[in-house]
Amino acid sequence: MTTTTPPTTGRPTATGGSRKRAVGVRKDMTAEDLAANGLRDRWYPILPSHMIGRGELKKVRRLNIDWVLFRDAQGTLRMLEDRCPHRSAPLSVGQHLGDRLACKYHGVQVDGTGTVVSVPGMPGCALEGKQATVSLQVVEAADTIFAFVPLTADSEPTPFVLPDRLADPEVSWFPNFAEWAGPWRFYMDNVLDPMHGAFLHRNSHSMFGGDTSARFRIRETDRGFFFEKTDQRGVNFDWVEYVRGSMDYVDLEIPYADNAGPGGVFGIVGMATPIDENNSAIFHWRTRRVQGWEREVWRFLYRTRLEAKHWEVLEQDREVLEALAADADLEEHLYQHDLGVTRIRRIYRADAGRQAAVLAGEMV
Repeated sequence: MTTTTPPTTGRPTATGGSRKRAVGVRKDMTAEDLAANGLRDRWYPILPSHMIGRGELKKVRRLNIDWVLFRDAQGTLRMLEDRCPHRSAPLSVGQHLGDRLACKYHGVQVDGTGTVVSVPGMPGCALEGKQATVSLQVVEAADTIFAFVPLTADSEPTPFVLPDRLADPEVSWFPNFAEWAGPWRFYMDNVLDPMHGAFLHRNSHSMFGGDTSARFRIRETDRGFFFEKTDQRGVNFDWVEYVRGSMDYVDLEIPYADNAGPGGVFGIVGMATPIDENNSAIFHWRTRRVQGWEREVWRFLYRTRLEAKHWEVLEQDREVLEALAADADLEEHLYQHDLGVTRIRRIYRADAGRQAAVLAGEMV
């Protein structure tokens, strides 16, 4: 089931006529700032849906900003900047009142759209009725909370569209969430580097086969690009597709032996959301096209035998990426296998430069 909440992406205009801005954005933000903490004007996965029940609220940090998530009386998920509009006290330590949050500091009540509905200490205060706290547009899909994070106060959310595998009713999937102590760009570099599967994951249950040498090519598409081996297919982590849709994601397939149960090839959809410049929220959906009774067999087999093995593979990635120096991608000697890495870095540098230029022109 997919639910949405309406967007309010700007802060109130300050006294003196300064222009409204998107949360967390400064006029002096550089391309490096944006690249480190997360590019804007796109959808990001925020948290698994099951982690926030009705009547609960939860503080999270994403794109180097503190947010508070809560469900209103109807169960609809809301996402606000974690600041009371009065004195910027965190709303996440306040009280959940069903359709609103009450700040613990002075009792100011803010609803899910970011509108101040009550100032108990001064009824009739001019703050009442103002949309004074940033509220993001949120969609719940694929057991995950997604939010559109704007660049400017005028940014319009793009249509929300799930990755192909997750939108296909004939595909069965299992979500996976983890937080890693490493920059989000390291995750993207890692998944755009299929050759590491033949070494780092050599002893895994699914990537033990194939050559340890290969040639690669980039194949452009109308939504991104494929980075793939030219001399091997269907043996190991032989290709990855980078997709620019509603959100950025990678799509790949890992061949499975017959003893892995019924269904087609094993697919993975992967995304990374910056927590801050040094930490990342990592989301995967493990997929397989399978129907009928075979679907139930596959899901049982995955839960009882295969899930733990996939966690082992992820742990191998996490351990290496967390061990890298923060400037590891500045001291390298790249070669032909790294065409995918250089391409994704070039894309994100260009994006960050364009967004920094917009801010320089908008925030005057």
